[in-house]
Amino acid sequence: MAKSNPTKAAPFRFFDNREKYLLFVTTCSEKQAIARRVGQELAAIRPQPPSLNLYDAGMGDATVLTRVLRDLHRRLPTVPFLVLGKEISLEDVRLSLDKLPDRFAEHPQMVVVITNLTYREAARLQPRDGDARLNWWDVPLNGSTAHDFAEQVTDLQSILAEGWQTRTSPRSGNPLYVTPSVLVLYRADQKFLLDQVIPARGEAPDGYDLVIASQPYRARSAAEHKVRNVLAPLARALRPGGRMLVVQSTGHDPGMEIICSLWPDEAPFQTPRHSLIEALSAHLAESDPDIVHAAQGEELSLFRYHLHALPDEVGANIGTSTLLAAWNAAIYVAQIEDARLTQVLHTGAYLDATRDVLRRHGELWFLDESFVFTCQSP
Repeated sequence: MAKSNPTKAAPFRFFDNREKYLLFVTTCSEKQAIARRVGQELAAIRPQPPSLNLYDAGMGDATVLTRVLRDLHRRLPTVPFLVLGKEISLEDVRLSLDKLPDRFAEHPQMVVVITNLTYREAARLQPRDGDARLNWWDVPLNGSTAHDFAEQVTDLQSILAEGWQTRTSPRSGNPLYVTPSVLVLYRADQKFLLDQVIPARGEAPDGYDLVIASQPYRARSAAEHKVRNVLAPLARALRPGGRMLVVQSTGHDPGMEIICSLWPDEAPFQTPRHSLIEALSAHLAESDPDIVHAAQGEELSLFRYHLHALPDEVGANIGTSTLLAAWNAAIYVAQIEDARLTQVLHTGAYLDATRDVLRRHGELWFLDESFVFTCQSP
């Protein structure tokens, strides 16, 4: 068994590793499962004029966001949407933009704002220190078809190259923006109707009806850090009646069995939802007593997602590609650093452990948990 020996070098933010991330999201159904979980909250949303405001606090490649927008259009086809996506990864922003033209074609009265600002700053669309270097791009899209919009979105690469440069924090290893940037997209033929929805530089939206906080922090971070730097700022961005859905991994699944086969003492998921609910409630109790936990049953709080594989791919003869996809998913979810992986990759033990778990369960699945905070109406 490999011993746990975390590197003393600068922390490595595992879930920004592009190759492992892209393999995970294309071989596992987590994004689809999260979008379905978000959909279970939409019936409770009561938007007020001039728009329904949605904040995806960690947009990623926008797979979750675009699925949620399809669901929202089905429910509210004539309501204007203001959609804020926080994302610091240039590659994720590029992938996200590629998915948006179809949304603009189906739901014309929509404004999409993409920013690299921090959790504390993004809701206000303004750096905390009022940084005058703020890049602000207002981009009306001409035409009326998805093809029209896709052509123009493709031409935004120079904006992304300028606005989404990053540097690495020497303390946490997390990427930090070089220059705060905001990109505002909407259809030019809807500008008159969206006049009260399109944000202007220096003007913040008046809160959000829905905040999606899906895996917004490193699993091993302390509860106090997660609450102070991520969850509390997001909760305070809610409008009266708004809802914040938080999703995180639990580790109570076959994926963690693979990890523990190699690192028996591994325990990356240090803050189960009950501890975060308690910590966030205590943090908000005095300053924001109107933001409270919305109690829900286990059927809503826990949900599975799985590795995409045909039954005969996890039978007696498991292919190498399936084993590698399963291994990648397990180490991605558990956020195992590259420095520790080198200890086990020179042997076949990691493939043996993965094969054993797949044969025992006949599949590979993972368990996520969720909880909701809501801002009570006055």
